[in-house]
Amino acid sequence: METVNPLKPTEPKGRKLSIHVVTWNVASAAPPLDLDNLLQLDNHNLNLDIYIIGLQEMNCGIMSLLSDTAFEDPWSSFFMDVLSPLSFVKVSYVRMQGLLLLVFAKCQHLPFIQILSTKSTPTGLFGYWRLEHFDWILEMQNFEGLDIPNILDHDLIVWFGDMNFRIEDFGLHFVRESVKSQCYSDLWEKDQLSIAKRCDPLLREFQEGPLLFPPTYKFDKNSNNYDTSEKKRKPAWTDRILWRLKRQPHTDSCAPRLPAHHFSLSLRSYVSHMMYTISDHKPVTGTFDLELKPLVSVPLITLMSEGLWTMENDMLISYSLTSDFPSSPWDWIGLYKVGLRHINDYVSYVWVKDNQISCNGLNQVYFSGSDIPETEGQFLLCYYSNSLRSVVGISSPFKIQPRVFLAEDPLGETQPQI
Repeated sequence: METVNPLKPTEPKGRKLSIHVVTWNVASAAPPLDLDNLLQLDNHNLNLDIYIIGLQEMNCGIMSLLSDTAFEDPWSSFFMDVLSPLSFVKVSYVRMQGLLLLVFAKCQHLPFIQILSTKSTPTGLFGYWRLEHFDWILEMQNFEGLDIPNILDHDLIVWFGDMNFRIEDFGLHFVRESVKSQCYSDLWEKDQLSIAKRCDPLLREFQEGPLLFPPTYKFDKNSNNYDTSEKKRKPAWTDRILWRLKRQPHTDSCAPRLPAHHFSLSLRSYVSHMMYTISDHKPVTGTFDLELKPLVSVPLITLMSEGLWTMENDMLISYSLTSDFPSSPWDWIGLYKVGLRHINDYVSYVWVKDNQISCNGLNQVYFSGSDIPETEGQFLLCYYSNSLRSVVGISSPFKIQPRVFLAEDPLGETQPQI
């Protein structure tokens, strides 16, 4: 589960963000060569701001888990390789055996995503989710040290994954013929999630888009054929994306009107991606438009790189901060190549307090020339707040000039050498 502090508005009607949610039971498979359709990279009219990616049944053998502890798992590396050139940065990662949750955000949004917290709730063997765990999981999702600890008090919950709901009563032949003729409405009434929502008031608070795509389970691997094994499992919509908006307190007509809710969520698309065949499940994605009035209108830290950066000179970093910024002795400033994959992808860093210099009332930090990389390219600076557990300021990109030497040629003239 993720909780992200929203941001303070820059204008009365708020800011709109596009969020793309992915759920896929990958059945221990490695990433395919092309995930452009899954990530909507081939949709040039879609300008996404945040990716939330959940995978189930990742390879969780002992050797795989040991390898993933020392290195990035193949799926995380794949998503970072694809998304970092598009200015997306991995801001959160949670791995629980075969489950993986990844959150990516556009680099420009990093200073406004604060106090990231994670909490995992095991639910038995391999963490498989069942309906009887639903209320218990929500009860256990408490975030320590936050003003709103329980997840049910949060403004938005997105619940997605392989929920294992099946289609009741109908036989295999009827279900397959209904799917073949795209008569999905005949199956909706017998969908176990739809049935459960009629009985569980809390589950009923979660919304879902219409199931206008074929059931996403169970397929023969490397094909688009539903299960032809001896078990011949019925097709079912096991892979789902649900969301819940916090209910507004009820007030009578005589009471003062409450301020408008600070955000709204609308579903743009809810689809499956049938072209992927590496698993017995098809992935499902939901694309949302989130309009919100942020809690922070400008970055808490404004970073400026002073002068020309070279590979041989010590440099000064100047920054300004807002009056309410909660500074910490453990704050640091990182130097990154443009196209960073995640917050720990820095080339080098300095502790703010240890390297701070006071000069004419400015906040300045000393950056040793020995910490400046001997590689050319575009770089940027990020200020990381330990108190807020997030990046709170990003500089504009700048270039680091190569080291220049002076050499004398045989004619006695001095020539620069790079």
